[in-house]
Amino acid sequence: MAGLGKRRPPRQRSGVSGLAHKRPSDTRRAYQTDTSDELPDELEIQGLSHDGRGIARSPAGKTLFVEGALPGERVRVAVHRTRKRYDEAHLRELIEAAPTRVTPPCPYIERCGGCDLQHLELDAQRRHKAVVLSELLARQGVEVDLERIEVLASDDVAYRRRARLGVRVDADGGIHLGFRARRSHRLVSVESCTVLVPELSSLLAPLHQQLASLEAPRQVGHLELLASDGQVTLVIRQLREQPADLARWRAWADERGIAVGVLAGREQVRFEWLVTPPRRLQVTVPSARGPLSLGVGPSDFLQANAQVNQRMIETALDWLGTPRRVDEPLLDLFAGIGNFSLPLAASGYAVSAVEGSPEMTSRLADNAAGADLDVAALQGNLHDEGQVARLLRTHDAEVVVLDPPREGAEALCRALAKSTVSRVLYIACDPATLSRDAAHLLQGGYCLQRVAMADMFVHTSHLESMVLFERQGPSPRQGVRKDG
Repeated sequence: MAGLGKRRPPRQRSGVSGLAHKRPSDTRRAYQTDTSDELPDELEIQGLSHDGRGIARSPAGKTLFVEGALPGERVRVAVHRTRKRYDEAHLRELIEAAPTRVTPPCPYIERCGGCDLQHLELDAQRRHKAVVLSELLARQGVEVDLERIEVLASDDVAYRRRARLGVRVDADGGIHLGFRARRSHRLVSVESCTVLVPELSSLLAPLHQQLASLEAPRQVGHLELLASDGQVTLVIRQLREQPADLARWRAWADERGIAVGVLAGREQVRFEWLVTPPRRLQVTVPSARGPLSLGVGPSDFLQANAQVNQRMIETALDWLGTPRRVDEPLLDLFAGIGNFSLPLAASGYAVSAVEGSPEMTSRLADNAAGADLDVAALQGNLHDEGQVARLLRTHDAEVVVLDPPREGAEALCRALAKSTVSRVLYIACDPATLSRDAAHLLQGGYCLQRVAMADMFVHTSHLESMVLFERQGPSPRQGVRKDG
């Protein structure tokens, strides 16, 4: 399923469709299915890829990625896509199951592409993700024993507090509301969702009925759901204004006590409330001073799994400990609404927090003031090398916490490698970019101290991670000899 993850810059459009411009021969190769004469009747699955597919080998040694297969299983497969170096396939028959195979809890598992590891038992899912993190770090020369990787986990169902639902009207006028099929743009309609918190899952069927009642359902691009403390919020992506339909949404939301906002327009998108929440939207996070309330906007970045987010904050507080001196300066970068900034400030750090989004920077400042915490909220582009260099010069921080989006923080880590910062806590939603950025820190004299795998999205191959680096020996600047 697509989620309301970290805010990312829009991807530039190419202006062409990859499928529309393929040569006929390319299309046949990409979707070739008649390969029964090239494969044996049975295959043994030898491993699990980073994205959760079984790995087998053809008699000629070509790699085969098999959807839904697990290591140790004997299977019959059908190839649905051929590549030069590997083929992609799906199960036709499971001959011998692995002991780690379980019955998926979701009835949509065969069609919905959201949770691709539900057929693997929970402990094995988490062990696989720890292995992936270890292997990616090893590619950068960082050997981490699996026993050293801490696992931060939550319940395996009803854990997700936000989601984006696709909307499509087919040629016959049928309404489809749900998530994308695996590795496809095809929409799979769902009436419930195992991993959504109950207050969101229970809305899926009523939302489907509501869409069917609209005059122009084709003008709805997607729906976003958020469950904050005591409040459910719906955001409608309205492509073209439809006053009668907006009135229907108001009535629907009033009946259920739901706050509703609209993102309207195609080019110049604007947000407005249809049904204003009765109080500010907020979520609760832990701190040394007790629970803290953070105000959140309907489009702000917010970790989807509240339980794992709490574990991550507690882990950050434990790893960094209390400040080593009074008002020890700490930079929290990609700070969002203050998820880590406020708990760290409550522990005694002198926190300066930098966020790229002006809206979230403003929200961070309001959250700090509301909690009576002295946090300097700054807005800046943390992917700009010049801004990053100036930031590290003007804020002589001893600790840096960074929680970047999927593209990572390469410019920042290059600058940190040349800085006097003694400790860096990197929170990552992509282990590949983490590994790339970690290489810069290691080359700059840092040493990896602690590692954790955060199972933010249970039943999927996605993993988040936390890594603590400490500088060993003098910093690059301290190591320069100045002769008089």
